[in-house]
Amino acid sequence: MDQISAIAASGLRARLQSLDLLANNMANASTNGYKGDGEFYSLFTSDAAEPDANGDVARSPMIERQWTDFAQGLIQQTNNPLDVALSGKGFFTVKTPSGNLYTRNGSFHLATDGTISTEDGYPVLNTDGEPVKVDPKQKIDISPDGVVHQKGQELGKLQVVQFKDTTTLLKQGNTNFKNESDQKPAAAANVQVQQGKIETSNVNAAHGAVRLVGVMRQFELMQKAISISNDMGKKAIEEVAKI
Repeated sequence: MDQISAIAASGLRARLQSLDLLANNMANASTNGYKGDGEFYSLFTSDAAEPDANGDVARSPMIERQWTDFAQGLIQQTNNPLDVALSGKGFFTVKTPSGNLYTRNGSFHLATDGTISTEDGYPVLNTDGEPVKVDPKQKIDISPDGVVHQKGQELGKLQVVQFKDTTTLLKQGNTNFKNESDQKPAAAANVQVQQGKIETSNVNAAHGAVRLVGVMRQFELMQKAISISNDMGKKAIEEVAKI
């Protein structure tokens, strides 16, 4: 493969990865608590690359890694007592068979035994690390500091935590995150728990659509570059054959 085709093919691959991220963001634009993904671009230089007459070595575009935008989404009123939003930095803590996960999706439900659970069925934990259980027949009140009340009694405080470095949080599903580092979560500061409200996705659908069109155009241009390069090679072979 000639140099032009190789560079264009690398660009096509990077744009395909971008399209996957954008498509996933667009698909979750209406998912409560979803955090959009972006990508960091870089240039790759092969160890086998040979410099040209000017000493320059061909470099190919690539996506070095992806990142998650943890900016807060809009908070909408739902008046559902089991919808809980976080205003400020922080995550709810939920228990799973593989360990604790963290989420901003406060669209909770009650399990048959009265345990407050996520949409995935994971129990929401209190500050003691235990699932929060309530009486399904009684009214549930959650104060701005996360304390759950029923009939004037405290049933526990929602465990809301934050991380100094959120780059170590990896997505598990669409709205859950797993801590993949040695850093320990700390109690969230300057965060308010809002009952009867929900945090929407932080994906801007209009911006995503514009980016999608832009990446598609770049993809088409690189396809065209490969086609032109192939035509040039074919033409060169034909000219050599005539000689």
